[in-house]
Amino acid sequence: MAYKDLHEEPFDEGTIAKLEIFESYAQAWIPTFVMQKIPIICIFDFFAGNGYDINGIPGSSIRILEKIKEHIGYIFQNKVKIKFYVNEFEPQKTSQQKFELLQIACSEFLKKNKNVASVVEIIYKNKDFEILFPEMISEIRQYPSLVYLDQNGIKFLSDKYLLELAKTKQTDFLYFVSSSYFKWLGNTDEFKKHVELDIEELKNNPYKFIHQNVIEQIRKRIPSDTNLKLYPYSIKKGANIFGIAFGAKHPLAVDKFLNIAWSRSPINGSANFDIEDDSIKNPVIIKRYTNK
Repeated sequence: MAYKDLHEEPFDEGTIAKLEIFESYAQAWIPTFVMQKIPIICIFDFFAGNGYDINGIPGSSIRILEKIKEHIGYIFQNKVKIKFYVNEFEPQKTSQQKFELLQIACSEFLKKNKNVASVVEIIYKNKDFEILFPEMISEIRQYPSLVYLDQNGIKFLSDKYLLELAKTKQTDFLYFVSSSYFKWLGNTDEFKKHVELDIEELKNNPYKFIHQNVIEQIRKRIPSDTNLKLYPYSIKKGANIFGIAFGAKHPLAVDKFLNIAWSRSPINGSANFDIEDDSIKNPVIIKRYTNK
């Protein structure tokens, strides 16, 4: 398949968990506005990747297109247009190659699914997020928007991005946060210039809760005059614990995300591992859910 980047590693279990949550929320979000006959809705995938991994497993952009395809009948019926912004940029030499692979992957999908192509306008971007976000924020404010920030790191948790999203009226967003990095590097100047948290407080709590504790500290920085709510979902990848930060203002949006989280983790609803040691506390309940 021409769109594969042979230099990429296969998606690991944690990455798959993250992508499945992304696509599950898209599946729940799209019909919310389609059934209201909103003329234009927007989806932003700011860190879209290649489109597929080395084994042909789809990344976020293709998964989102698949979810649009699932709702195509209602989208036609209600005459809704979807503007889909996909961005891929890295400072390394492979950046342009990865961007081209992303374009090929999305273009091939639309060629095979002409009904999707008729309702979706894909706007390709190849820019550093720090430059692109200020250019896109007016578009995010104007239309109902779903924003994905699948960053590799933490610097885009900076207040200058989060607080801008908090000002929007109809925006739901999912951040991927490399929370483990705060434990090891949180006191460095490089980290502090982007996001300054109480690192000692993070270290004094059990490591398995680090993502929840990071989101709790970030939550405290949100202005009191906004209805924005933040919710964490922890993802274990090897020895590291990363996670998703979900943000939305409408209670129904929050309910959709929490339902997705609980459907994936019926024991605790907040992680892809036994974060609360429920297998020790309630072995009968664990057996019921895991069939062990």
